Amino acid sequence: MALALFRKAPIAPPPDIEAASLRSDRFRLEREPEWRRLEEIVTKLEKSRLRRISDEDLLALPVLYRNAASSLAVAREISLDQATLAYLEALVRRAWFQVYGPRTSLPGWLRRFLGGGWSAAVRAMVPELLVALAAMIAGTVAGWLLVARDSEWYYTLVPQGFGEVRRPGAGREVLAESLAGSGGDGLTLFATYLFSNNVGVAIMAFALGFAFGIPTLLLLVYNMAVLGAMLWLFAEAGLGWEFAAWLSIHGTTELLAILLGGAAGLHIGRTMAFPGQRTIAAAAAASGQRAAQVMAGVVLMLAAAGLLEGYARQLVEAPLARAAIGGTMLIAWAAYFTLAGRETPRRQR
Repeated sequence: MALALFRKAPIAPPPDIEAASLRSDRFRLEREPEWRRLEEIVTKLEKSRLRRISDEDLLALPVLYRNAASSLAVAREISLDQATLAYLEALVRRAWFQVYGPRTSLPGWLRRFLGGGWSAAVRAMVPELLVALAAMIAGTVAGWLLVARDSEWYYTLVPQGFGEVRRPGAGREVLAESLAGSGGDGLTLFATYLFSNNVGVAIMAFALGFAFGIPTLLLLVYNMAVLGAMLWLFAEAGLGWEFAAWLSIHGTTELLAILLGGAAGLHIGRTMAFPGQRTIAAAAAASGQRAAQVMAGVVLMLAAAGLLEGYARQLVEAPLARAAIGGTMLIAWAAYFTLAGRETPRRQR
């Protein structure tokens, strides 16, 4: 009896802790079936077992994801145990990739992009391509005529680094030597420099499209005026064919890439100037998707142009061989943009 007096009664937990524990258990028990269902669907999607997923589960996936994300936010507030929090965080992260994440791998995206997505986007910009081409031709003619009338225009148009040897009054031998290959020394560095320079021009032509395309046209005209001035210089020295062959080995790819970049900028500018029934922001967003797809291909073209300019042009010296390489590249690009992806439906403009 005496010992019973000294025996301690069990200590009950504080009421607030007990209430919180009950709320936590109730919260988990009410929502756990949905979490398990979401986990099962996500696991099947991750394992590419689409045939094992019912239509009902696929339709429920976005709802289950949002409910799980909401549960995670509440669980953090009521301080559920760390194991449950970690489970919910991992589940929500996995479900997000299935609901909003990329649907294919990089190789799969490249197959669709090169198999017709890029070419279809280019074909959807035919009006802008024609306008950009007209601006480039006008710039070339303007550069030729300005320098032919007054040779001082050459120093205004052509960057100083290009005009140290290739300038009016230079002898035919000097100009011919400037067209010769430079062997294999330093070609990697040279190709890297040319690639970055060409990317800058194409991206600038694209980026200026937001101002309704007017700066893009001016940039295209100016850059081609430089080419027109140099064409006049070599033609005056009797090296017009040699210069055209020297240029074509990389120019058919490089100039086409710049043309596409300018057309992409004009495409955005046109839709902003004439949005139709849409708002300007909505029109710019829609055209920006197609233009961005074209610009992704432009980067690939400029990479190829940089390799041709930094390697092939330096290693191949015969004008006929240079022209053959340039002509082959032009035919290949024309065939790709004309034929590839014809079965791919065009997106609505």
